[in-house]
Amino acid sequence: MSQHNISGSEVFGPKPFVILRSVKTGGLRRQRKARTLLAFLTGAAVALIAGAAAVAAAFGPGLLP
Repeated sequence: MSQHNISGSEVFGPKPFVILRSVKTGGLRRQRKARTLLAFLTGAAVALIAGAAAVAAAFGPGLLP
């Protein structure tokens, strides 16, 4: 789906150019990437905490001096 707002019927005319009235900025794309990165980092942190908890549960008594 195009994000361009083409005015009039210049697309169907003999002119080889297209006049663009407005083009959406890439802000939503940047927000989506930031959200994906945040989700990945959160998942990595949860995995590290779960791994540390598993190690502590498995070797807990032997880790303390």
